[in-house]
Amino acid sequence: MTDFRDNLRGILAMLACSLFFIINDMFVKMAGETLPLSQIIALRGVVSTLFVAGLAYASGALSAVPALFADRKVWLRTTGEVGATFLYLTALLHMPIANTSAIAQAAPLAITAGGALFLGEKVGWRRWTAVTIGFLGILVIVRPGAADFNAYSLVAFASVLLIALRDVTTRAIPATTPTLAITTFTSVSVMLFGFAMGLGEDWQPVGLVEAGYLLGTGTFLLLGFMTVIVAMRSGDIAVVAPFRYSFIPYAILIGWLVWGDVPDALTLVGIAIVVGTGVYTFYRERRVAARRGRTEAMLPSGVVPAGDAAAVGGEAARVEGERT
Repeated sequence: MTDFRDNLRGILAMLACSLFFIINDMFVKMAGETLPLSQIIALRGVVSTLFVAGLAYASGALSAVPALFADRKVWLRTTGEVGATFLYLTALLHMPIANTSAIAQAAPLAITAGGALFLGEKVGWRRWTAVTIGFLGILVIVRPGAADFNAYSLVAFASVLLIALRDVTTRAIPATTPTLAITTFTSVSVMLFGFAMGLGEDWQPVGLVEAGYLLGTGTFLLLGFMTVIVAMRSGDIAVVAPFRYSFIPYAILIGWLVWGDVPDALTLVGIAIVVGTGVYTFYRERRVAARRGRTEAMLPSGVVPAGDAAAVGGEAARVEGERT
């Protein structure tokens, strides 16, 4: 039985990784004020690719990467990863950070629906109800047709659908495929996508300030990657995983401190609906897994937001037996 110290270690690691990832988003948003998105994705991708490729080499998984070129599922997963990165970060640069982060938290709901629709997973009426209510919460946040409607919120929601594609596809990849090989393949793909985007854009000189932002996003991205692994390997997942939603209050606080953005009452209601249905869906899936005699439940993908997950190939979520 998991003891109190293990649970506490896992909770603290989850709180830390959520903070690190939102700080990473903060630096991306700051860098985006002067640098094109392609430059940010490419240069951040260089740092993360070197890191994950080093891990893959040390573990012996790097030799498995060439075989992935012939795997359609890996390519489909990579397409979801690259697309989710581009769309999420595009929305992040044009929306309040709290709103973008809140929409991204609908990913576990989209994955539940995707698993039922495309993998034939059994989802009962309770979880379908939670998924439906959760997406209504997204509509409360987005409010299409309202005077203050931001079209980029639809871009953020599109990134959620691509996260679901990425994660549902990952379930179909054989468990014998080394995780770090997939991570390296995807990380390289995201990096190359950034460089390819840059062919049609004018990259800007990187001064000390911009270099600081890029160093910050790379550093906190890797810190988030490492701490989420600690979180998923410490304590009871049923106790630790719900603390993933600490991402939202962090985003609200940073949005207020840095940009003076404060979510209105309706947005806060929508956020509460998304979080509530996400937590409920997670516990229902835990109960279903327990009834089926599984020894491990799988972590909802939204632990690592799109864009952050993409830079490390979704490795963080796969550590726990990824549904992502």
